[in-house]
Amino acid sequence: MARKETADTTANAGRLKQIVLTYKMTRRADSKVGLVVAGVGIVTFGVFLAIGFLIDHPIYLGILGFILAFLAMAIIFGRRAERAAFGQLEGQPGAAAAVLENVGRGWTTTPAVAMNRSQDVVHRSVGKAGIVLVGEGNPNRVKGLLAAEKKRMARVVVDVPVHDIIVGDGEGQVPLKKVRTTMLKLPRVLAGPQVTAANDRLRALGDLMSNMPLPKGPMPKGMRMPRGGKMR
Repeated sequence: MARKETADTTANAGRLKQIVLTYKMTRRADSKVGLVVAGVGIVTFGVFLAIGFLIDHPIYLGILGFILAFLAMAIIFGRRAERAAFGQLEGQPGAAAAVLENVGRGWTTTPAVAMNRSQDVVHRSVGKAGIVLVGEGNPNRVKGLLAAEKKRMARVVVDVPVHDIIVGDGEGQVPLKKVRTTMLKLPRVLAGPQVTAANDRLRALGDLMSNMPLPKGPMPKGMRMPRGGKMR
């Protein structure tokens, strides 16, 4: 029992610390988050309490209002924290990979399966919807990377749907904050064993880092990346 209580206390402390860190991160990008969340809680509680006095049940409605106020505060805080997180990620190299890593269970993500000298990059996720290639960078260059990656995958994977997403705010592109919801809306057409088989075959292709010919031992001083197109 003592061990369980200690574990519960540690877990609660960890969650509290995570909430505090999330709040501090959000406040840096959204200085009004505290006022907005507190305002939502006060208004929600106040409305239910007022209704309670009107119908002569202030205690019951007060308790209900407190619970719903806490829930409303959590929802608003979560949305503003998510918006702040995406705001900090947008425009950063590898932002899409960070989103893909948190799509949810059932998806296996391999960051940077293709990249060029301009640092346009393609990431790959595999799930029951098939294979999703997500490109970020210059749209025109990314289209070429996506086409080349599809051709490369076609050598080992057949009869598996392949979807491609270009991150951005232009026509035909998907904003970073909508990448996750876009992927989750894709129809699930593969069974678990098919997903595993696709992952195994794609893993045999390797990724950008495993395919890059690096020398053993320490990197020689002054060494430069070879010239050329895509880094493989």
